[in-house]
Amino acid sequence: MDGVTDRWLDTEYVPAQPPTALRRHVLRYLGYRERSTAPVRRRQAPAAGIALILGFHPLSLSGPLIGTGAAAAFVGGLSDSWVLTEFTGPQAGIQVDLTPAALFTLLGGRTVGDGAVPALDRLEDPELAALPERLAAAPDWGRRFALVTDLLADRLLDVRARRPAPEVAHAWDRLAASAGAVPVTTLAAETGWSRRHLQARFAGQMGLNPRTAGRVLRFAGASRLVGGSRTPLAEVAATCGYADQAHLSREFRTLAGTTPSAFRAEWGRFPSVQDTEPGGDDDRAP
Repeated sequence: MDGVTDRWLDTEYVPAQPPTALRRHVLRYLGYRERSTAPVRRRQAPAAGIALILGFHPLSLSGPLIGTGAAAAFVGGLSDSWVLTEFTGPQAGIQVDLTPAALFTLLGGRTVGDGAVPALDRLEDPELAALPERLAAAPDWGRRFALVTDLLADRLLDVRARRPAPEVAHAWDRLAASAGAVPVTTLAAETGWSRRHLQARFAGQMGLNPRTAGRVLRFAGASRLVGGSRTPLAEVAATCGYADQAHLSREFRTLAGTTPSAFRAEWGRFPSVQDTEPGGDDDRAP
């Protein structure tokens, strides 16, 4: 998205579903291979899930919360701000779409918060950091997906693995099912925790506090409608629970750094690897 060229060569997108046992934790695999003769810039707006990027080539990253940098393999945690990615030449790798709870378990009881986008080699996890190189050396996508599955199954299905507190998991499920509409006071009452305790534990295990997570979940639904359809913006605002179109526009400027109309125009310009809905079918990045 927000691209600056339409000269694409040798593009390939290969989707795959994880094994049934992993589908509570892992929403989708997507193998990708791209090459461009000129810079390609994309806007990665806040989303409802976690993007684990197992890339083979460096990608430039910039945004209000992360500054500027580069990484080939990184984790995009829950965030209430946008990131711009840019590359010229080849890009290839596998994107794994995870739930926030799965990230907590994958990292052994840690999460990625405050909009951070850490490179895998900064996570003090040698096995995970080494995975992209193993994937790049594999002979085909099937073998690459199998390597990813092996690592994820070892960690996510281990009965001894650390998982978010049941109260935190309940709060996330309620927020996700309602697109962020459940008030924090209701979540606290349902869990039996105080608001302060719920907010602290939720942020420590999901990466954002519940109020901000709800805001991001609502925005994620709105951004899919704005980018993936021609639905009038006033209708998007009403459907997604915004007071009016002006409220929707303010949220886009704050969370995505652009207007809804500009976001819609950017969305159709390139097949973007990272802005398809997890688990969904998107014609732009199959």
